Amino acid sequence: MPHRHRQGRGGRPTEDGILGELLLGRRYGHAIHFWDLAKRRHVQRVDLGDQYQMPLELRPPHDPSKSYGFVGVVISVEDLSASIWLWHRDGDAWAVTKVIDIPAEPADPADLPDLLKPFGAVPPLVTDIDLSVDDRFLYVSCWDTGELRQYDVTDPLHPVQTGSVHLGGIVRRTAHPSAPDEALAGGPQMVEVSRDGRRVYVSNSLYGAWDDQFYPDGVGAWLAKLDVDVEAGGLRPDERFFPHGDEFRGLRVHQTRLQGGDASSDSYCFP
Repeated sequence: MPHRHRQGRGGRPTEDGILGELLLGRRYGHAIHFWDLAKRRHVQRVDLGDQYQMPLELRPPHDPSKSYGFVGVVISVEDLSASIWLWHRDGDAWAVTKVIDIPAEPADPADLPDLLKPFGAVPPLVTDIDLSVDDRFLYVSCWDTGELRQYDVTDPLHPVQTGSVHLGGIVRRTAHPSAPDEALAGGPQMVEVSRDGRRVYVSNSLYGAWDDQFYPDGVGAWLAKLDVDVEAGGLRPDERFFPHGDEFRGLRVHQTRLQGGDASSDSYCFP
């Protein structure tokens, strides 16, 4: 059973947002750990390299016969890119291989929050990933650039990008097609996939302190549904489903759960 590793002292890395001195000091964690839960013992630590900060979300396959999974790394301190890694067996040991790189996007410092102004770029800041129940499509949220990416991971070591939707983003502020005149703050953040793989839901708020740090003018509130082409791949926003703004009565939107189960719940059994 893998587990991500976090570390950091001299502040509250969650409550205070990202602390520049901890990030540049490479102190947010850069390893995952494997545990034998039956024996309750630590098996192995695999270090990704200290430039790869914040291994955050872990997604194993739904097929219990498979021994691999994906982990998203929020940011590289060397170039602000994000990345997706595959953890897998290598003989009798565990190994981790980087399979996706998502580069930062150049931007005018005037358009950036204070934390990013010195860099002149927007990091993707991958904050969530989700794997469809059939283990075919991996969804990757790029909260700062305002993008949700879809990858075909039928061959886990060689993902192929098959879709992309932009909503919000620090610089883009891409509107939803049902409200084309409303610039959106935030971006696809938490991702949830229906059991049949045909619907993907994304919400736009990460965490209060982080929201305010990256979207200081306000992150707003919105939830979007994307329709998936499960045969060929690809996805597009559903113009009929876009609750936002006052519909949430001043609350921020973080997590979606679907009645009867979803791709990341445990309310179903593998056949």
